[in-house]
Amino acid sequence: MIRLVDVHKAFGPKQVLNGFTLDVLEGETMVIIGYSGTGKSVAIKHIVGLLEPDSGEVWVDDLEVPRLPRRELYKLRARIGYVFQFAALFDSLTIGDNVAMGLRKQGELTEREIAERVAQSLDLVDLPGVEGKFPAELSGGMRKRVGIARSIALRPKYMLYDEPTTGLDPVTSAVIDDLMVRMRDKLGVTSIVITHDMRSAYTVGTRIAMLYQGKVRQVGTVTEIQQSRDPVVRQFIEGRAELDTDALLVGRT
Repeated sequence: MIRLVDVHKAFGPKQVLNGFTLDVLEGETMVIIGYSGTGKSVAIKHIVGLLEPDSGEVWVDDLEVPRLPRRELYKLRARIGYVFQFAALFDSLTIGDNVAMGLRKQGELTEREIAERVAQSLDLVDLPGVEGKFPAELSGGMRKRVGIARSIALRPKYMLYDEPTTGLDPVTSAVIDDLMVRMRDKLGVTSIVITHDMRSAYTVGTRIAMLYQGKVRQVGTVTEIQQSRDPVVRQFIEGRAELDTDALLVGRT
């Protein structure tokens, strides 16, 4: 289980998180939505210790992340797959070497076992036989799938997806959505997905949380979010340019 409790984080004078609290239950896919620049990526970077909160608590499996010694933090990170917004592949390495990177760093498998794990992971994302290619030879959607393969090669307990469908056409986005659902169902991973794409959020999410002004405005099932009467939530999920200020004053429509 992942828990963020009253997390505050500022960069200079800019307060990004202002009492962010969220529980992510085992086996679920939590989708975090919110306007650009509201701190969604900042929030999940606390989970892997890339950022430390100014105040508040961050827990993963009863471990308080900011207090972990470096060696224990590295062990925790091995259980958390992180899929970056633009795949973050190394252009000078083959696809096989990109996917194998984390496995080699762990040093627990032989090269033969690593090759088998790489092939299995690429097969899970429907990219068999591309080990010898380079990232430049693949489409944007294929590179994102390689990013997912690299993460799942470590057999993580948790997966963090940062805007996984950004810049993709609707068909390719649907493929990525299907892969995220497949990772949950086949591998049993608990996931957090950051997205602006409500179609994707409704497809992959078991629950959805909206981040607004540094804290969770509302969290609920897909149906609960779709039926929300909160004017801020409704504006975002409907993509409306103007907020219903009268409704905002009373807090609910």
